Amino acid sequence: MTDRRDFLKASLLGASAAALGGVLPTRASGAPLPLTAGMARVVSTWDFGVPANQAAWAVLSKGGKALDAVEAGVRIPEADLKNHSVGRAGYPDRDGHVSLDASIMNGDGSCGAVAALEHIAHPISVARRVMERTPHVLLVGEGALQFAIEQGFKKEELLTPESERAWKEWLKTARYEPSINNEVRDYGKTGLPGGPGNHDTIGMLAIDQHGQMAGACTTSGMAWKMRGRVGDSPIIGAGLFVDGDVGGATSTGVGEEVIRTVGSFLVVELMRQGRSPQEACKEAVMRIVRKRPEASKTLQVGFLALNKQGEVGAFALQHGFSYAVCDAKKQDGLLPAASVYTTSYT
Repeated sequence: MTDRRDFLKASLLGASAAALGGVLPTRASGAPLPLTAGMARVVSTWDFGVPANQAAWAVLSKGGKALDAVEAGVRIPEADLKNHSVGRAGYPDRDGHVSLDASIMNGDGSCGAVAALEHIAHPISVARRVMERTPHVLLVGEGALQFAIEQGFKKEELLTPESERAWKEWLKTARYEPSINNEVRDYGKTGLPGGPGNHDTIGMLAIDQHGQMAGACTTSGMAWKMRGRVGDSPIIGAGLFVDGDVGGATSTGVGEEVIRTVGSFLVVELMRQGRSPQEACKEAVMRIVRKRPEASKTLQVGFLALNKQGEVGAFALQHGFSYAVCDAKKQDGLLPAASVYTTSYT
């Protein structure tokens, strides 16, 4: 039963969605309607998911496969030199090395991933090669780089001048503090170009016109992380999980918290038990709150889910997480996710 507070919250979310140019919400959660048979949809995390979705939609709108769509989609932020949390322009670790993580998964359970991969601009495409051309799921570090080069990927320097300047500025204090919602931190207030916060991820989920599902997740991980640190993004079941009989889920935020709860797998299993994508995402977030109540107030984790009917749900610890939706009716929809805390701690 919906009480007055829930009704007001849903109304506010709907108004925010309209202001952002999002898909017209039709449920109390603010999420778009489910799809009818033969329709396609793609969803992804954060505002940079909008251009990523458009690239994915170019595949889906022509009857293409969900797997091809998610790979094409997330390659857009991977190549964006203004995006310092994904791909070739990502901020480095504390030793100045840019290392990338990615995973890709099909609805039939096939999957591939790479972690701590250096010198390759598109880790999502290497992850797909791992899935399709090896007996393994995850390759890491030097082995992942060797495989990528053998597969014809170009080895290049990923540390851009802008990212290098930000890293050198950070070294003056060497203070490691993950930001909430990728806000500006001290190193972004020094006149350096860009100046976003120090982490985030694009996770993408798609269902094609044939009803097949797939997902992708890619990131440069936490800025200034310890060398060799790997978050949730390349870990199947943590940063990404897709089951074509049920749906898919992906995550964003502080990966250690997602790994501790195997978050994306949890969301999918909750949907299998009959919960809506919105309810499943909320419960996955609340697991973190119950396990780590104090820590949960100072960090961000968000989940995004898409079930096989095309229903969408999202929920986060902190206010400010947004997700993008693209289908035949709307190509640039951006929606705010509900959250536990309404004011970000900075």
